[in-house]
Amino acid sequence: MESQEIFLTNDGIARAANQLEFLRTVKRAEIAQYLHDAKESGDVIDNAAYEEAKSQYARLEGRISELEEMLARAQLIADVHGDVVSLGSVVHLEVSNGRSYRYQLVGAFEAEPSSGRISNESPVGKALLGHKAGDMVIVSTPGGVKEYTITSIE
Repeated sequence: MESQEIFLTNDGIARAANQLEFLRTVKRAEIAQYLHDAKESGDVIDNAAYEEAKSQYARLEGRISELEEMLARAQLIADVHGDVVSLGSVVHLEVSNGRSYRYQLVGAFEAEPSSGRISNESPVGKALLGHKAGDMVIVSTPGGVKEYTITSIE
């Protein structure tokens, strides 16, 4: 199994660590109590509540493992201020109709396109990497082929 690089900003590391702590403490205790209550309510063989509690517990433990592994392998995205688009860059783009966009390139865990944070693994993110202000970038997206001009990089 190929291990994929995981890139996180300081904010992303903090959010993942907070989520992990919440799952380990609060959520784990809630599900353990639910599991205990379901077990106490009767026969565990035909007990749907008990089976659901076990399923929730398994999903929770899986998510905890994912977050632990992600945080252990994460590479910090340093604050960059260069003239080439890289992870962490804030890129200002313009399309032919004059509409402009502002995106920050982040790792997949932190991607939130509606907030202007796109993944370096997305079609637009991949296409922007390595380009400079003034470059035209042509991207094949699920919505069709798009042409962006990079107006500036922060």
